[in-house]
Amino acid sequence: MTNGWVEAMRAGDFARAWAINDHDLATADYPPKHTGPRHLQRIWRGEPLANRHVLVRCYHGLGDTIQFLRFMQPLRSMARSVTVWCQPELLPLVERTAGVDRALALHDGAPQVDFEVDIEIMEVPHAIGAGREYIEMGGPYLTLPQRGMSAPIDRQGLAVGLVWEVGQWDKRRAIPPALLRRLGVSGAVLHSLQREAAAEDLAQIGARDISTPDIAALGHLLCQLDLVICVDTMVAHLAGALGCEAWVLLHADCDWRWPSSGRRTLWYPSLRLFRQKIAGDWGAVILEVREALEKSARSPSEKSQYRQASATSSLADSGCGGRFS
Repeated sequence: MTNGWVEAMRAGDFARAWAINDHDLATADYPPKHTGPRHLQRIWRGEPLANRHVLVRCYHGLGDTIQFLRFMQPLRSMARSVTVWCQPELLPLVERTAGVDRALALHDGAPQVDFEVDIEIMEVPHAIGAGREYIEMGGPYLTLPQRGMSAPIDRQGLAVGLVWEVGQWDKRRAIPPALLRRLGVSGAVLHSLQREAAAEDLAQIGARDISTPDIAALGHLLCQLDLVICVDTMVAHLAGALGCEAWVLLHADCDWRWPSSGRRTLWYPSLRLFRQKIAGDWGAVILEVREALEKSARSPSEKSQYRQASATSSLADSGCGGRFS
């Protein structure tokens, strides 16, 4: 991705970003389709999508798939059918997404489905020429299947979920767990959503482990919590797509999907962004988050009361109620 494309995406100038993509598509010497590492493959080569049976391949991260599922409905409005070949753990969400006719579990072989055109999910907005009307969320676009048993949330204060570790792609996004103990403010109860967190880290933070590998179950947990504080990882996208309130902690050179300044993002109105001012300085970010958390814990919102009521409700199919902060 060129610097110009990144700048255009951060600025919300999507027409300019797609024009850069058009130029690359016309001039770049891409290798044959379906060769090389999947996350580097360019799948869509400009083929028409209208009235075609389209296969959407999900070759990037879980968060990428969640973020770009919003484009399945506008894609379906022009295509004859849309099949999404997605990560197995996302199937319960993808098969419920508007615009998806069929969802299949991704694997290392070839997809067992007939199609006329294929495209990688992150290529869809360029292919359909998506404008702000398809990118700026007006409400949650994911719903959850019926939930089973889930970990009880401690309701002795503002219920806060934490995620501090990331995958191997960019470790600058991770926060040392020792810093998170500073978020143990009066009136807030910390819960760990971090998978496979070490016992000593949980003890150091003072957080109760409620993590789960099941993404649908995780979605229900996000809906029960009053707030999620997380780094730039899949949980941020899941919370945003469900309309749950989350504070996302970003390193100084954050990813292209986040704006270069400001607290809000077009992609997810329920998210609030906190940024490093100096590369590598998470201490100042945590101090800022702590001050905001102290304020929230002193003044519980209507959303907090709604969460507590909905945690015991019998509603099975829902996001987080669609209440954007």
